[in-house]
Amino acid sequence: MKRLFVLAITLVLTQTVVAQEDPVIMTIDDKEITKSEFLQIYLKNNDDPKYDKASLDEYMELFKKFKLKVAEAEALGYDTIPKLVRELNGYTKQLANPYLVDSTKIEELVKEAYDRTANEVRASHILIQVSQNALPKDTLAAYNRIMALRKRVLNGEDFGAVASGPGGSEDPSAKSNNGDLGYFTAFQMVYPFEDMAYNTKVGEVSMPFRTRFGYHIIYVADKRPARGSMESAHIFVSARAGEPEDAIESSRKKADEIYDLLESGEDFEELVKKYSDDPSSVNKEGKLPPFGTGTTTRMLPAFEDAAFAIENDGEYTAPVQTDYGFHIIKRLKRHPVPSFEDLKPSLEKRVAKDSRSKQTQKSFVVKLKKEYGFKDKSEKGLKWFYENVDSTFYSDQKFEDKIKKDKPLFILDKQKYTQKDFALFLQTNYRGIRKGGEIKPMIDEQYEKWEEKSILGYEESKLAYKYPAYRALVTEYHDGILLYEIMSDMVWNKAMKDTTGLKEYHANNSGNYRWNKRYDADIFDCNSKEVAEKVYALLTSEGADTMNIVDIVQKVNTDSELNTRHRNGKFDVEKSSFVKGQDLKVGINDIYEIDGKYYVARVNEILPPAEKEFSEAKGAVTSDYQSYLEDEWLKELRNKHKISVNEDVLYSLGK
Repeated sequence: MKRLFVLAITLVLTQTVVAQEDPVIMTIDDKEITKSEFLQIYLKNNDDPKYDKASLDEYMELFKKFKLKVAEAEALGYDTIPKLVRELNGYTKQLANPYLVDSTKIEELVKEAYDRTANEVRASHILIQVSQNALPKDTLAAYNRIMALRKRVLNGEDFGAVASGPGGSEDPSAKSNNGDLGYFTAFQMVYPFEDMAYNTKVGEVSMPFRTRFGYHIIYVADKRPARGSMESAHIFVSARAGEPEDAIESSRKKADEIYDLLESGEDFEELVKKYSDDPSSVNKEGKLPPFGTGTTTRMLPAFEDAAFAIENDGEYTAPVQTDYGFHIIKRLKRHPVPSFEDLKPSLEKRVAKDSRSKQTQKSFVVKLKKEYGFKDKSEKGLKWFYENVDSTFYSDQKFEDKIKKDKPLFILDKQKYTQKDFALFLQTNYRGIRKGGEIKPMIDEQYEKWEEKSILGYEESKLAYKYPAYRALVTEYHDGILLYEIMSDMVWNKAMKDTTGLKEYHANNSGNYRWNKRYDADIFDCNSKEVAEKVYALLTSEGADTMNIVDIVQKVNTDSELNTRHRNGKFDVEKSSFVKGQDLKVGINDIYEIDGKYYVARVNEILPPAEKEFSEAKGAVTSDYQSYLEDEWLKELRNKHKISVNEDVLYSLGK
């Protein structure tokens, strides 16, 4: 039975088929690495590959270090650790999926996905939840409920009101959106949902259909050509839904003021740097990931609608409110829907990973049956199960030993798949089998699953020999998993846990961990000299020592939230741009200007250059100690494992 469920990982990873046109480039211990394997990894890690001697020698040194670590992991038995074996088997299953489908059917699905990518549908839904393994009575009850809700809509009730009302949709979001999912396209919903939405006419309500979430009905409100994709940037002012109204109003005012600055001619990118609250885009001139057709990114509907409403590249919106705050959106570039040929490679990858590809497995199994000379023996062989399996199966599954004559149920490529194999499958998977039904239909259903799984499992065991690209990918995942685990044990975690070693390393290299001169200070960042003068006046006024910093900021920002921003901390004179080059004194310093901005600094203490204490330098010390441990470990590995490089083959790359 093992041959049915476990991929022959050992064969995949240890047996190398070396053809004359794929010579050995390197040998480590007794394991040969071919030119094609090295070249594949070299190209994958170099966007601009060079084939001169210096470049190849440099990369070969990195490659040797990599393979030394993997060889050590194998020597220590890391590839037999159950957790890692399971992880690799999981990845291997994923890598095998694209090879276990009918390519003709895949092509049909790719074309369908493109047609749907080029057209968007807007739909609302009502969901009645029911488990995939629910009993027939529970499934029927859910179906009857969804049919009753559909009937209410067909009798004239508003779909959204039914969805959000008592006894309506069990999708939690329906209370706020009335079941409206907005516009979507291919791959943005589970496939059965997407399929029903595209196959239901505008203005109509679908019949109930089932997904892994339960039963749905769909109302299709609109269909339209896809708007393409959008490259955009934004200036973001945070104001989350649910915050106090005065806080939201303050954010609205700030966004409006920024917009007024834009309208008066100030630079969008500069305003992003000064005022945007989005940390992921503030250092990218406000640029966001592309969204829309052909991308994996979806924005909130209000954001998308506003962005696509901008007529020309370079133009921007007035502040747009979403649940997260206010956005001033700039259109950078709008792209039409790509052609089928341009989008085909990415669609093929997405279809292969998507649940829709499972449709093709049945037709693929038919092809495999022909290829491997399938012979069906199940008519007689299943009789034993019909006669001997009863309702006690759900509590006592161990009936494999009761099979006296182990008859074949089918033959594939001259290998027999027997009653005992099927019995073990039933015993292993009984928890997923629905209880309460008739035995014969249950046996037939499970036999069909077992037969398909067994045939696909056999094909999976041969993939490494049939497809070199697959074999290379499995090897890459195998090496990557072992590398991560052994590096964790020998370097990363070892350094983290070795407090004594870390402290000793810090003591021996303390000169490498130093503070530059620093100011312990309050820094006020002002947008004009007049504002800076107002801050300075408040800081030097009578009673300033008892004045709260928040009060000062509020007084200065009475007419604009953009007037000043306050920072407090210990600022490195070399790394903090707003104090770099300034000869500040303890106390309140004169106003100074850097790049058109004005600053007022209240220095509490000047901290001279000094060595960092271990606690202050621990992060950097840990990183350096890890590098030290790795270097020492590699010295040991070079003495332990024998490596030879065929330089003639290495320098022939690129020729």
